[in-house]
Amino acid sequence: MNRNGNGVLRVVQAGPLALMVDDGRFGVRHLGVTQGGAADWFSYRWANWLLGNALNAAALEIAIGGGLVLEAEADATLALMGADLDVRLDDRPVAPGASFRIGAGQRLAFRQPRNGLRAYLAVPGGFDVTEVLGSRSATPREQLGGQHGDGRALQAGDRLRWHGQAGTTRSLPFLPATSLTLSGNSLALVPGAQIDRFTGASLYRAFNLPWRVDDRADRMGVRLVGPKLVCRMGSMISEGIPLGAVQVPPDGQPIVLLNDRQTIGGYPRLGALTPLAVARLAQCLPGHEVRFVATAREQALETYRRCLAAFDRVSPGQAPRPLSRSS
Repeated sequence: MNRNGNGVLRVVQAGPLALMVDDGRFGVRHLGVTQGGAADWFSYRWANWLLGNALNAAALEIAIGGGLVLEAEADATLALMGADLDVRLDDRPVAPGASFRIGAGQRLAFRQPRNGLRAYLAVPGGFDVTEVLGSRSATPREQLGGQHGDGRALQAGDRLRWHGQAGTTRSLPFLPATSLTLSGNSLALVPGAQIDRFTGASLYRAFNLPWRVDDRADRMGVRLVGPKLVCRMGSMISEGIPLGAVQVPPDGQPIVLLNDRQTIGGYPRLGALTPLAVARLAQCLPGHEVRFVATAREQALETYRRCLAAFDRVSPGQAPRPLSRSS
């Protein structure tokens, strides 16, 4: 039994993209350094909450699964949240939305997506990873942070360490299947400064017709395929790009920019997705249909504040219930 709180997971087999993440890097975009961090911040924070961790403790973001296999070198309590990637502890299924025990020598395998795209694995106290520019998050494009300090995804043979003690076992205050980022297809969008430069017909199509998630999607951005949008603007000066910005390039097909986006851009924007909508889109597999729903800035802020307050408001023994789907 692991009595001193030291733990190690060894990477037996690396999947396509498993990264160390936290809340991300802030205060460095003027240097051309992007935000990074957990793409589905909602699931990531609940994974840490399940173990009583600080909500911004370093955790693993596992995209797709794709055969990632981890082996425990000591007994431990872990927590899994986010997408259902058909996870197995040896031969036993492990569902997301709860903490679980893993014994020394047991293997945790992430196989393939069954619902959602990104799962989050938390350990007591968070993974022991060195901060780079104020964050432990790996950003492959910029070669910053993560397990190796250079942004790389996990590699076979890596040993992932932590030094925390498991606290009181907690249960989610909602049913995992009703998680706000894994249910529904509405993406709340706060209109931006250039929205009046799109034609009326384009705006009608943007908010009344479905969009399909393209297979050209990664942590930098997600392309959406649907009706062509027409903007009356000519060239524009590049400007700062917020998380969730919905850019429309000349082909008229929107690109929603995510955590590893560039820091400036010169395409006109419909606006920006709310933080919860960004997290929901980050869980969408290619082919998934979504719809934009215009929302006021004040409403978006209120929804975000309610989501943040929920981590402090719930008690460990509270019975689970369905969640509202407001974005």
